[in-house]
Amino acid sequence: MRTLNVDLGARSYPIHIGRGLLDRSDLILPKLRAPRVAVVTNEIVGPLYLERLCASLRRENIDIISAVLPDGEAHKDWQTLNLIFDALLRGSCERATTLIALGGGVVGDMGGFAAASYQRGIHFIQVPTTLLAQVDSSVGGKTAINHPLGKNMIGAFHQPRLVLADTETLSTLPAREFSAGLAEVIKYGLIRDAGFFAWLERNLDALRALEPEALAWAIECSCRHKAEIVAIDETEQGERALLNLGHTFGHAIETGQGYGQWLHGEAVAAGTMMAAELSRRLGWLNGDDIMRIERLFVRAGLPVAGPAMGVPRYLELMAHDKKVEAGKLRFVLLRGIGRGVMAADIAMDEVSAAIEARCG
Repeated sequence: MRTLNVDLGARSYPIHIGRGLLDRSDLILPKLRAPRVAVVTNEIVGPLYLERLCASLRRENIDIISAVLPDGEAHKDWQTLNLIFDALLRGSCERATTLIALGGGVVGDMGGFAAASYQRGIHFIQVPTTLLAQVDSSVGGKTAINHPLGKNMIGAFHQPRLVLADTETLSTLPAREFSAGLAEVIKYGLIRDAGFFAWLERNLDALRALEPEALAWAIECSCRHKAEIVAIDETEQGERALLNLGHTFGHAIETGQGYGQWLHGEAVAAGTMMAAELSRRLGWLNGDDIMRIERLFVRAGLPVAGPAMGVPRYLELMAHDKKVEAGKLRFVLLRGIGRGVMAADIAMDEVSAAIEARCG
């Protein structure tokens, strides 16, 4: 087991990464306020791992209720969120109850938002079961649901008490979902670690083959970067915004195509290529950089072009992005591989040209 720490003073918490951690109730018990938990999962993950986690907790005489949600980004909304509140209320859960989110990014986001809201805030634990959740969404306390006009526009910052990433769960992850997670892994190399990007170029085949050492290192390295950034900028006032590389374009793809049609990581990959193209047009990346980034996404099984929605539709959807400030859209761009930057006042004709170059 590898352990990292998210340094937030009194609210610091560990990230445990390893095999067989679903059976490690000893890691969970110290984080509980009372011997009672509410496990939130979905209809795909539940049959695979819910009973295993619950059995481990029952051996410690923990009382458990559960809520099983429909699967998919299309259900990341108020209606599904209310299923969690229904379970908590029917189970007479009190403030000392700890919510455990067992699943991917959608379960983690909704479980965390429910924990932030229920009785004005209860503790929660992230048990991510997808690569994307293990390397990104489970760490940092961002919780949210989607709105028809924009992705993740309604939510709260609410830090977990623990992140428990059992790498064995990745063995049941569909190949498409695993590839989607690789988009977020590649992101860390692009925004702040050129050496890690080069390591990914050398080891991507090993990652896709789920070789344990390569997988553990990629997850640990990704989580280390995420933990360092969150410790510096918990509520995304500065450096944390760099984690949104490709997301401004990518969220437009997800919203415009209908939530769930494109996986989040797929949209981020296509969006990152748009951001890279915009960076090239500004003179910050060269042709060789673009080719390296594109080759790595292709090898990861990810798209390098967005759907043909038309530039006006992209711009309309991007206007609802959370990085709009004083009416101006800020972009996460690259001044080289390993060097992400925030940029504003970008000429919209350059933005439009970058979208068009990578659209359809």
